[in-house]
Amino acid sequence: MPPLRSSAVARSLRRLPDYLLLLALAGAACYPFVWTLAIALGDGEQVFDFPPRLPDAWSLAHFAEVWQQIPMGRFLWNSALISGLTTAGTLLVSSCAGFALSQLRFRGRQWVFYAIIATLLLPSETNVLSNYVTLSWLGLDDSRVGVALPALAGAFGIFLMKHAFEEIPEEIVAAARMDGADDWQLFWRICLPLSRPYLATLAIFTLVWSWNSYVWPSVVLKSPELYPLSVGVQYLKGAFATSTRMVAAGAVLTIAPVLLVFLFCQRYFMRGMDGAVK
Repeated sequence: MPPLRSSAVARSLRRLPDYLLLLALAGAACYPFVWTLAIALGDGEQVFDFPPRLPDAWSLAHFAEVWQQIPMGRFLWNSALISGLTTAGTLLVSSCAGFALSQLRFRGRQWVFYAIIATLLLPSETNVLSNYVTLSWLGLDDSRVGVALPALAGAFGIFLMKHAFEEIPEEIVAAARMDGADDWQLFWRICLPLSRPYLATLAIFTLVWSWNSYVWPSVVLKSPELYPLSVGVQYLKGAFATSTRMVAAGAVLTIAPVLLVFLFCQRYFMRGMDGAVK
């Protein structure tokens, strides 16, 4: 065997445990969704069999029944609108705050950043009462804006965008300043275009979190016609009887949109995560 080929085989063998571990983690992550999809597509009584097995017959009837039982179109629209507002607002607020903390010089800048990062230590449930009282005082309770507003200034987004702007070479910033660019031009024409992978990463994280959020929308919203899909799908659970296959079909319909978004934006997500690790 030639030396080059033998060294390549040796490297592959050394990496084999890593690949096996990644394969096991991927299987563990995908297994709940695959099982839920199998339950939603199946027909019969083999729902709680353990170990689980694939159903004998496949059918889309449960998905059609979900659309008949609850107003899926309205819930999807509410989820898309709330998630869109949350994502757009988070990108705007986080990028502006990250630019100020990374490129502007003012007294107490580091302490402001430390205070923002410290909020990551608090569980999100501790803010429910204060946020609800504030929104009620503003008259924004039971509204889509009230659901999106408290999530716009998240510590994770500010931290990510601050890191993104700090990755921009000082030579580029200095050249823009020498050409007469003010703070707004530097932010809009230099920093944002160079931080697109980070923006895509933050957008995906925010979209997935907002789409799957349940506790906060269920607290703020009182009108069923404003419910997002994560809250509205609970109508599939009856008081006296529940169809497990219908609930599984509703869960699949809830997950599918954000899964498609992630698949289409995966390359931007990986670029942003690679930069964040560096």
